[in-house]
Amino acid sequence: MKNPFHHHHDDHLDNETSADGIDRRGFLECMAWAGTGVLWMMTGGVLKSYGMSQVIDQTTGGIKKDLLVPKSDFGFVQISDSHIGFNKAANPDVVGTLNAAIAKINNMPTAPSFVLHTGDLTHLAQADEFDTLEQSLKGVKTEKIFYVPGEHDVTDNGKLYLERYGKGTLGDGWYSFDSHGVHFIGLVNVTNHVDGGLGYIGAAQLKWLENDLKPLTNSTPIVVFAHIPLWAIYPQWGWGTDDSAQALALLKRFGSVSVLNGHIHQTIQKVEGNITFHTANSTAFPQPAPGAAPSPGPMKVPAEKLRGLLGLTSVNYVEHNHTLAITDTPLMEADKTTGQQ
Repeated sequence: MKNPFHHHHDDHLDNETSADGIDRRGFLECMAWAGTGVLWMMTGGVLKSYGMSQVIDQTTGGIKKDLLVPKSDFGFVQISDSHIGFNKAANPDVVGTLNAAIAKINNMPTAPSFVLHTGDLTHLAQADEFDTLEQSLKGVKTEKIFYVPGEHDVTDNGKLYLERYGKGTLGDGWYSFDSHGVHFIGLVNVTNHVDGGLGYIGAAQLKWLENDLKPLTNSTPIVVFAHIPLWAIYPQWGWGTDDSAQALALLKRFGSVSVLNGHIHQTIQKVEGNITFHTANSTAFPQPAPGAAPSPGPMKVPAEKLRGLLGLTSVNYVEHNHTLAITDTPLMEADKTTGQQ
């Protein structure tokens, strides 16, 4: 099959529909946009994110020529909610959209130092779903991939997830590491998760977090990543974490804290004092805005809209002694010249 990332306009391909009635060509074209995300860059103390769609030229598949990407000390990419195993109408090809995201990462001018996956790697925590995910992620040009589980990954109480991704982690899979002067903390807030319920960190993990932060100076930049948001986006749908206030209290003394999560399949950002909360799009399917539907769940959108609703988050960091800030840009900006998406 032709590479879906090269947009040749061969007329005979335009009407290619498969037995299931899906316009394969149209779907893959949208997917080439859809499995995209956000590239975080930290420069001069400012953490700035770019939509991958803004960085990649859709016609050539290369980096946009007129894009001035600032030089930064290091960069990393966040992907979330790949839901491998999901195959309903909202996205009949979740592997395809994940691979589209990976192609975008591999097209970046500088390979990211590492990738963070903020959970819901799979849809049902089945061995074959983890296998499929692993096959795809093997193709990412990066040194290492870090994971935290989503509630879909722990339906067997996290047994399989921990077997595969729990090496060197504590408890239900939490851990921390340092990179380029930044302290990264992977929290697990999906254990004992009741469907539609709030995330929960738990006493043991909070105690560990307190001890983990103790030796750090207040000026150490902190990045916390977890699956369910650590602020109350929409508790009625379980979009929040029950005991997040206790975790955030431990982070108050630090000048710069960024909290990255997934779960809600849309980009929402909030700044509260020294803490910036940023939720990432899903590489699989969008969900409704908080309260915009009777309940959360996979949202079927027209193929041409899907491309703007899926994503990935990437961070580049330049060491600086000023407070860090995150500025965010939408994944799909209207083309300035034509006014079209």
